[in-house]
Amino acid sequence: MLQDEVVERRKWIGRDHFLDLVGATNLIPGPNSTEMTMHVGYERAGWPGLLVAGSSFILPAVLITGGFAWLYVRFGSLPAVEPFLYGIKPAVLAVILGALWKLSREAVKGWRLGVVGVVVAVAVLVGVGEIAALLAGGALGGIWLRFAGRDTSRPAVGLIGVSAAGRETAIAVGAAAGAAAGVSLWKLGLFFLKIGAVLYGSGYVLVAFLEGGLVSDYGWLTEAQLLDAIAIGQFTPGPVLSTATFVGYVIAGVPGAIVATAAIFLPSFLFVLALNPVIPRLRESRWTAAFLDSVNVTALALMAAVTIELGRTTLTSWPAWAIAIVGGIAALAFRVNAAWLVLGGAVAGWLLARWAA
Repeated sequence: MLQDEVVERRKWIGRDHFLDLVGATNLIPGPNSTEMTMHVGYERAGWPGLLVAGSSFILPAVLITGGFAWLYVRFGSLPAVEPFLYGIKPAVLAVILGALWKLSREAVKGWRLGVVGVVVAVAVLVGVGEIAALLAGGALGGIWLRFAGRDTSRPAVGLIGVSAAGRETAIAVGAAAGAAAGVSLWKLGLFFLKIGAVLYGSGYVLVAFLEGGLVSDYGWLTEAQLLDAIAIGQFTPGPVLSTATFVGYVIAGVPGAIVATAAIFLPSFLFVLALNPVIPRLRESRWTAAFLDSVNVTALALMAAVTIELGRTTLTSWPAWAIAIVGGIAALAFRVNAAWLVLGGAVAGWLLARWAA
């Protein structure tokens, strides 16, 4: 959509330069689509253009996600809503598994990258932190590929690059307000600032960071609540990192939403502002390409590990398995849109609840 708007229709940027900017977004953390709008704004009007373009792209998603957060806090625990959420949870797993399969075909480009992915997935499952696994997998895997003599003269386009092509499905996380009582705005802001500064890969990788931090480390929400919020996020358009708006609102109301949103998007503004003039040259480096190949597979491994963890708490009955299997077939064989899968899961959960009653 962006290419059609700024290259074909408005002719603000040439096609070759637009492709250079796409390559640049693959080298830095953050949401590709959001950073592409920032690059376009910077090219048009410098840093004021960057601020205007990025903020305008983010604002609609933030407002929509904030509305879902209000609805979730107010109605999410009511009995009338619970049957829908029961069916949505396994449908969300099917969505993630579908994305995992499709992206793995592009990211795993050889047996060495396969080994990197397996090692990272196992490390996360036994307790290694997601950020440490991401950075170590990218760095060590990149070194291994480079010294093994693999040709990485061309920039890697895999799990990171495809998110800008439309796979950046928004993923939100929410919890009952009482579960996070006493959380300071400062701590909340630091948590999302850290994520915004290191998050590589498809939006689904965000699930791994949220599960590791909000569920395992801080205990601000349960895995079941995480899945509830992911389901709500499937209906939210816009950049995936608007998730922070949802979390901030359910934890600390409007101030929390503002702090969390500003914190998670701030690194993207700074990265684009600092690296726009030099990053097109960096993408030609063989070392950088090897690092990106490894980061792609490492992000894929994080997705696999967190899917296993969430599956343990979700697939506890035959209806849940049935919804997950049917959803997985629909996603892989028929390429059904994620929003339709979640909607179908909600209807199935409601029907099964009525049948059981």
